[in-house]
Amino acid sequence: MVDKHKCFISFKSKNMDYKEHIQEELNVDMIDKSLNEPINSFDEDYIMAKIRSDYLYDSTVTIHLIGEHGSENNFLENQYYIKKELQASLSNTANHNKSGILGVVLPEVYSKIFSGKRTCSTCGEEHNMLVINDSTVVKEFSYNYFIPNDKCSWSEDDRYCVLVKWDDFVKTPNDYIHQAYEKRFEQIAKKTKVRPK
Repeated sequence: MVDKHKCFISFKSKNMDYKEHIQEELNVDMIDKSLNEPINSFDEDYIMAKIRSDYLYDSTVTIHLIGEHGSENNFLENQYYIKKELQASLSNTANHNKSGILGVVLPEVYSKIFSGKRTCSTCGEEHNMLVINDSTVVKEFSYNYFIPNDKCSWSEDDRYCVLVKWDDFVKTPNDYIHQAYEKRFEQIAKKTKVRPK
């Protein structure tokens, strides 16, 4: 039996139906720390401070919904809250240890992110091709998924963030949440960056 994890769901408002599906339809063994009602303010700094103090301060896993509207290069969308939520999740502070990060790829962007396999010219092995960059996600996720190394590919041990398709996540959500939680105690957790450039 896996302990319940305190989970915060980071999402764009256009993906509210996926967040609600996690909360209401899935058999997820979690303590939900998500923001369900908008904070009554227009001050972005105040809103983020409230999210940190009231929701993120004791969460242990951030479930980051990756959809069409949440990329670094999407200049039509404000990524302020997504970026700040992930930054807060990746931070170790006096009041909060860093959270595990679980990226759940929504069906609308499968074809943008999962681009098949290719044979590596360095090692000759076949690698899965993933487009995790500024065109699909924010830097706070991409950097901590593809933490720089001197290898030709990344194994699960080389990544802090966990990535899963929505269709796989809904089958066994607790397994993926626990996998993200456990990353907090692995060596790779020492190599994360809160505000990558």
